[in-house]
Amino acid sequence: MYGGKKIAAGDTIFIFASENEGGPGLIACGIVTSAEPTRRQPGIARQTPRVSITVKRTAMARQSLGRRELKPFSDWEDSRAETELNFKFYRQATNKIVGLSDGAARFLRKFF
Repeated sequence: MYGGKKIAAGDTIFIFASENEGGPGLIACGIVTSAEPTRRQPGIARQTPRVSITVKRTAMARQSLGRRELKPFSDWEDSRAETELNFKFYRQATNKIVGLSDGAARFLRKFF
């Protein structure tokens, strides 16, 4: 969903601990050291593409960024980095890997 299946070794990644599972939101950034597609399970008609990744952490977040901070940004047409993050992470509350725009990546780098 949202380009996550295109992740590859060498990509920069921003790690959010799932708030649906008690996590605080943005916690770290790192570099993907390996990415392998996961096999589809036989007998299931519709399956979300899955990938298994290994990440080398490069920094811990210095300030909070989670659902509470992103919730006000819900005008899907405003082209703000905050709105893109709100849409991709919280519109559908599932664990996921998503591709981000350059603007959203620049915005997230401010938290490290």
